[in-house]
Amino acid sequence: MYDRILIPLDGSPVAEGILPFAGQIAGPLDSEVVLLLVLEPIPSSAALAGGLVDADALLVRERQARQYLERISAGLEAKGVRVKTEVRPGPAAPTIVATAVEREADLIAMTTHGRSGLGRLLFGSVAERVLRTSPVPVLLMRMTAAERSESQTAKA
Repeated sequence: MYDRILIPLDGSPVAEGILPFAGQIAGPLDSEVVLLLVLEPIPSSAALAGGLVDADALLVRERQARQYLERISAGLEAKGVRVKTEVRPGPAAPTIVATAVEREADLIAMTTHGRSGLGRLLFGSVAERVLRTSPVPVLLMRMTAAERSESQTAKA
């Protein structure tokens, strides 16, 4: 049914809320999970305010992203899930969709921060843009405020 599942992560406990799904579904189905972390470009206004962004800072961001994904990967592999990891630069939503297509994913599984109203208007919704533009089926799991708070407390 699902040979390959793409799971975009951003390092947050909310995004990691989808990981139990990967363990419960991907393992028994022998699906491969592709963990993706998109390194969004540093906004030009931030670069201008702080001076030039040197290449070492970018390499550090990429190394930290890879270490994070390896830690998550090890946890899933311990549950019998086949995992690959990928770090890609670019804007989040288009990069997630492009990766799903290139990797021939059968499903994109991700959480949504559950913002609504003004918060959604100001911050946008990567999950919504992925859902609207993806030719690949998308499973969205909404994290309630209580679940977000609970997962952040558990991480602390």
